[in-house]
Amino acid sequence: MELLGAATCFDALGQPTRLGLMRALLAAGPNGLGAGEVAEALGVPPSTLSFHLRALEAAGLIAATRQGRHILYAAQIERVRAVVTFLVEACCDGDPARCGGLGLLLDQAMGHATVTSRPFNVLFLCTRNSARSIMAEAILARLGQDRFRAFSAGSEPAAAGPLPEVLSQLKAMGHDVSALRSKNWDEFTGPAAPRIDFVIALCDTLNGQACPDFGATVLTGAWPLPDPAKFGGSAAERATLLNELYAALHRRLAIFAALPLSALDRMALKAQLDELADPHAMAR
Repeated sequence: MELLGAATCFDALGQPTRLGLMRALLAAGPNGLGAGEVAEALGVPPSTLSFHLRALEAAGLIAATRQGRHILYAAQIERVRAVVTFLVEACCDGDPARCGGLGLLLDQAMGHATVTSRPFNVLFLCTRNSARSIMAEAILARLGQDRFRAFSAGSEPAAAGPLPEVLSQLKAMGHDVSALRSKNWDEFTGPAAPRIDFVIALCDTLNGQACPDFGATVLTGAWPLPDPAKFGGSAAERATLLNELYAALHRRLAIFAALPLSALDRMALKAQLDELADPHAMAR
């Protein structure tokens, strides 16, 4: 970052309300927050908040995106990293290790250290929550390690639970299926529900029903995949379909789990989710 750019950022941050606003957006991560949520958290009138939001946006430290009727604001992580790096990169004549804790700060700003934060909660949806979404939940639970928590649900969950052949295949692939069950998506809408960061629908439509409101900050994607419950081929053909379905989900989720989510803004994350819906894009 050049001197003039750094000075612009520091000038924008040189006010208590803006510092509090910046910290709140950084804490919210790439999903960001609505202006009303920020105003309530900081105890600032909306008109005053708008003035400070514009100043931070003009400096490139935050960006606004529209989602439906909501305008969401998110910190621009790369810009913030550049500001921090500008401060500490010349520490102790280029030897930041001599600066004690500032050496670690430089490593974090340059992306050499892992940023610890709460896991991202990902909810997979399909109508009956018996096959595709169950597979996705199991796959991401293993791929995601400490970065993700995977859930699945449906608008009309199967009374009999997940398809036995799906559970058998997951077992054969080494997944723990003991906790997998068909769930109604209402479990994820109440005040006691986990805060969902990503909602990924795995079928074209959920029986014509509109998805519940999981909050304005949730990022959504649609990866339409065939429903094994509607496939009436032979046992061998069904096994082939399940293998292909598992492989398709695994490819997508391996890419998704490897994304540098903390370094991407909302628009970049949404673009990545949409691109993963296209199997040809993954091959490029």
